[in-house]
Amino acid sequence: MNRFFKKIAAGVALAGVAGMAGAALAYAAGARINTTKSIPVGLYWTSSAAVEKGAYVLFCPPQVQVFNEARERGYIGAGFCPGGYGYMMKRVLAAKDDDVAVSADGVRVNGELLPLSAPRTVDAGGRPLPPFQADRYTLGGAEVLLMSDVSGTSFDGRYFGPINRSQIQTVVSPVITW
Repeated sequence: MNRFFKKIAAGVALAGVAGMAGAALAYAAGARINTTKSIPVGLYWTSSAAVEKGAYVLFCPPQVQVFNEARERGYIGAGFCPGGYGYMMKRVLAAKDDDVAVSADGVRVNGELLPLSAPRTVDAGGRPLPPFQADRYTLGGAEVLLMSDVSGTSFDGRYFGPINRSQIQTVVSPVITW
């Protein structure tokens, strides 16, 4: 009986190692999994597509105070980006020459109100959540506004404002989402 359990344990260990190796190979080949509400949950693939409006992107947050506080509060995880931040995935909803305005009713791009963009005044823990201050801000050529268009509770551009394109690591394309 003891030999039987040792064989099962060895089989489970081998399956675990094989699964981890497979996951590492998939990651190296470009697979990325999104588990947050910022973009649809699912499997994405990195791509060399151009960063343009409507694209999903994976980016490293810039090392500024709003992201330090976001990491401390648990909005973003720790990871391999400069500053110890984890990668984030969002959708490009505004780019060069777009006018952005943030108000209590939401984010407007070129006068059009984005769905699910109203900033919350407090987070789930009751802590103040100040929005990015912009009555009217025109994005420069190197700037993009990264937002969620599927969640009203995402930590996104309504709070941290535009970021520089240099922060974007890659465009990601959905393979399967749910």
